[in-house]
Amino acid sequence: MTCDPRHRTITAPRRDLAPHEALAAARGFLDTMSTRRSIRDFAPGPVDPGLIRTAIAAAASAPSGANVQPWRFVVVTDPELKRRIREGAEQEERDFYEARAPGEWLDALAPLGTDWRKPHLEEAAYLIVVFEVHKGGGEPKPYYAKESVGIAVGFLLAALHHAGLATLTHTPSPMGFLNEILDRPRNERPFVVIPVGRAAEGAEVPDITRKPLDEVAVWLGPE
Repeated sequence: MTCDPRHRTITAPRRDLAPHEALAAARGFLDTMSTRRSIRDFAPGPVDPGLIRTAIAAAASAPSGANVQPWRFVVVTDPELKRRIREGAEQEERDFYEARAPGEWLDALAPLGTDWRKPHLEEAAYLIVVFEVHKGGGEPKPYYAKESVGIAVGFLLAALHHAGLATLTHTPSPMGFLNEILDRPRNERPFVVIPVGRAAEGAEVPDITRKPLDEVAVWLGPE
């Protein structure tokens, strides 16, 4: 059998842990991530850009379909750009809350206390706008683009939280205004806006709970 010359391999990296070390590491990760909440009140002041770069590097290590890596992370600190993004997002959100959202959806959002106002888009030290990159402009066709970018965003949120930073996932719909404001090509499709910064002193979050493990995990064989 002949091998495709493009198929080259290296020795897989390993991270071998003793059973007790593995469980301790898993529990430590759970403890850390269990404290992650969506923050809408940000403290003024700078954030080390090295933290942002490192978190994005972690996100970019995520797996992707055919290793195409169909993501772009646009980091916004310019106050004028943040203002324009807020205006565009609030326009879409006002229309959503006041006209487009079905009652069932609004009822589901009620416990969270959200509305069309999005001051955090200006107040956060950074906005990371994540785009799905599709074929065009020299970029190859992606495979499982949404799934790949979704995994990368999960890595990004985890990395930022591990660095002690507060985040929020924001998805106004539609989001075409982001391409115009950020001068991104049409083959880049907005996926999510992530405000990043330090949580304001005394910042509050909705009093909600997570579903218990037995409700979300299904075992089909012995543990």
